[in-house]
Amino acid sequence: MGTAGGRRVTFYQLRASGGILVEGGGAMVHLDPGPGALVRLVEAGEDPSRLDVILVTHRHLDHSGDLNTLVESRTMGGWTRGGVVVAPRDVMEGEDPVLLRYHRGNLEGVEVLEEGWSMVVKGLFLKTALKHPHHGVETYGVILESEGVRVGYLTDGRYHPDMGDAYRECDLLVVSTTFFRPRRMDHLSVPEVVEIVRMARPKQVVLTHFSMEMLDEGPERAAEAVFKDTGVPTIAARDFCELHWEGNGFTMTSTPEEWLWRKIG
Repeated sequence: MGTAGGRRVTFYQLRASGGILVEGGGAMVHLDPGPGALVRLVEAGEDPSRLDVILVTHRHLDHSGDLNTLVESRTMGGWTRGGVVVAPRDVMEGEDPVLLRYHRGNLEGVEVLEEGWSMVVKGLFLKTALKHPHHGVETYGVILESEGVRVGYLTDGRYHPDMGDAYRECDLLVVSTTFFRPRRMDHLSVPEVVEIVRMARPKQVVLTHFSMEMLDEGPERAAEAVFKDTGVPTIAARDFCELHWEGNGFTMTSTPEEWLWRKIG
């Protein structure tokens, strides 16, 4: 639903910021519904009332801006109870919760994302991979598994050596790669992603969540650098691209141009 990362790219919508839609094991999960998540979902021909889980990895607006909008659309304003929200405790509690309290009674459940958390939704297994250091807010990466296929979602965070082990043996590792070069910020850069991939050894890697610097340098150049230094097939995600499991790997079966053509048609 989008590949935006960072303030300028998100707030000027230089890339879309709707998060990631995952379908597996008969379940539908929306990861990190940033601004525009509902609009992108509907434009893609998906029904928000079918969402089983809305999962937020941390409270920053580019990951949670449309959380309440998705909850409202999932429950049809309370007329259709259902769906589960999973998010860190600081998304749910405190003086400034992101998830509005009046929505919660319309949901089937609310679960706290924390270390050791896991759940099964239909044929999809979800669990916490690792707590990430990230600007003082609770932040967790996750792993999703269905029918022997393992996908890791490495969200924002400062590089930590444990990341490689936490996301080991994934068929696909989706990495929030905000910067081309290392910075003193709690976001990953291309050289740090290379180190993680070398340790984790996934079968494939997708880079996403691009800053202005990354757009200037070129996400495709970043993907080429990761592949060159690790030997692991790597692609740069594009807004509205679709990845499908084809039995022995993920294949991009829809490009943004095809998505737009379907919308116009």
